[in-house]
Amino acid sequence: METKYMVNEKDISSQLQDIQNKLDIVVAQVEEQRRKQREMEELKHDLILIGKDAFQAAVNELEEVAPYFETADLVYLLKKLLRNTRNLTRMLEQLESISDFWEDVKPISKEAFKGLLETLDEMDRKGYFEFFTEALKIVDTIVTSFTVEDVKQLRENVTSILLTVKNLTQPDMLVTLNNAVGFYKKMDIDVKENVTFREIFKQLKDPEVKRGLVFLLEFVKSMANPTNGKAQLLTPTNPTQKKEE
Repeated sequence: METKYMVNEKDISSQLQDIQNKLDIVVAQVEEQRRKQREMEELKHDLILIGKDAFQAAVNELEEVAPYFETADLVYLLKKLLRNTRNLTRMLEQLESISDFWEDVKPISKEAFKGLLETLDEMDRKGYFEFFTEALKIVDTIVTSFTVEDVKQLRENVTSILLTVKNLTQPDMLVTLNNAVGFYKKMDIDVKENVTFREIFKQLKDPEVKRGLVFLLEFVKSMANPTNGKAQLLTPTNPTQKKEE
């Protein structure tokens, strides 16, 4: 009987211990719940304060745009955005494509920029930039030296100028000019101080002198009458020249 009583006492003690353990767990959970609730209350209080400040700041800022804004404008903007959702999506896709394209082109652009820098450096070493600077100075001198009226006259006569340049650049004319320049460089003529008319008339009998004089006369006539066309220079085989001689 005593043994049975002792067994029952042990069972009761064990059950009480289990109940105590469960109560400890429940108390711990309640404390944890209280702690969380307290933190939520504090967070709620802080958010309310922040919300009030943000709302007051928004009200103060919106007061500046209140005369220019109405609720209907916001509704209209939202409807516009909703109607153009697909367009906005397409635009974003295009931006993504451009970004991908730039990523692909970036290495090529770096190489191209490097090549451009090398080319510019080569041009600088050869003196291109100094040449262009001096050329710009020439243009500036021309602009400051001529009036608008001079430019208009140049425009009106540019055809004649180009035809003259074209004629001067013909092979036969270039050969003639080159011979004249060469002769001028090598020319070594010693003219006496006292030259008599007799000596001059004597020189006029020279056929070369006659041909030269006729050439000069025809040249002067052509200069005086440019619309006369091509000058008919006399040659030794021309009968008219023989008659004059």
